[in-house]
Amino acid sequence: MLDWKKRMGDARDRVDDSVDDVRSYLGGIWLSRALASLLVIYLLACVVVGWYWSREPDLFPVQQNAQAAAERAGRQMVSGYTTVETLKTVAQTLLDKSGGYVTNDLAPPGLWLDNMPSWEYGVLVQVRDLSRALRKDFARSQSQSTEDPDLAKAEPRFNFDNKSWALPASESEYQEGIRSLDRYLARLANPNQPNAQFYTRADNLNNWLGDVATRLGSLSQRLSASVGRVRLNTDISPEAAAATGKVPEVSEEVVETPWLQIDNVFYEARGQAWALSHILRAIEVDFADVLAKKNATISVRQIIRELEAAQEPLWSPMVLNGSGYGILANHSLVMANYISRANAAVIDLRQLLEQG
Repeated sequence: MLDWKKRMGDARDRVDDSVDDVRSYLGGIWLSRALASLLVIYLLACVVVGWYWSREPDLFPVQQNAQAAAERAGRQMVSGYTTVETLKTVAQTLLDKSGGYVTNDLAPPGLWLDNMPSWEYGVLVQVRDLSRALRKDFARSQSQSTEDPDLAKAEPRFNFDNKSWALPASESEYQEGIRSLDRYLARLANPNQPNAQFYTRADNLNNWLGDVATRLGSLSQRLSASVGRVRLNTDISPEAAAATGKVPEVSEEVVETPWLQIDNVFYEARGQAWALSHILRAIEVDFADVLAKKNATISVRQIIRELEAAQEPLWSPMVLNGSGYGILANHSLVMANYISRANAAVIDLRQLLEQG
């Protein structure tokens, strides 16, 4: 009798253990399914947020923006105000657009984005070039004059590492650069601060346009290299050519953008074109008299038209890289066309400023 009861107890214990095992197994399945569902929801949310963060900012009206900013700050519009205020707005857009500044993000979805960091870098290149031109040319009467203290602080701030996420973060450095520009603007608009100046001369404008032409020429070459090109190697030392007295032998080389970088170059070009189109509209306002005297106003507007045409929406989900006459489009070559035409117009504009 006792032996039978013992066997029955052992059987119940085994049944209870089996039930517990089944419950644990089912609990594990439910937990894994719940975690998988949360992971899928998280990934979908990252995709949606990443798509929203990848939207490029719209063009803004330059002159109206500068006038509204001057009214809010209680300042009067003076020569150079539109250009500097536009530079401020372009730089601030990097920090305030959807998703903010994402180049230095360490977590998804910013970490996974590829096109927007390239766009941001393109904008930053033009911000750096103009901030240098402000310190070096526009705010100085001649080469021996003293540079403006606020502009001298702004330029290195914008040239800070664009991928730094802490100690200090890129955003904080760029914000300090914007504050330095605003201090310069406050002094520029104050008639009691004669030490802040903005000189709208043809030579100042021409010096900055030289940097613009260099940037656009480089972009055009990089965009055209998306399909691979055989190029003559022109990197020959003048001393070597003069020493021999003969025409040097020129070698050929294949220049081709790696396929993983094609979209990066494309969006960098869009970023530079976006920033430059706004800056040139501001230049048209502040340098109106100079451009009119040189018969160069139409040239500036032609450059702006080409740059704004490069901002047309990209309806393809990816940057296509078909051959020049192939079935698929080549978006890089289309962008190179606009950039090259803008660069040619910049070169013509510089000639007008020198000789017109």
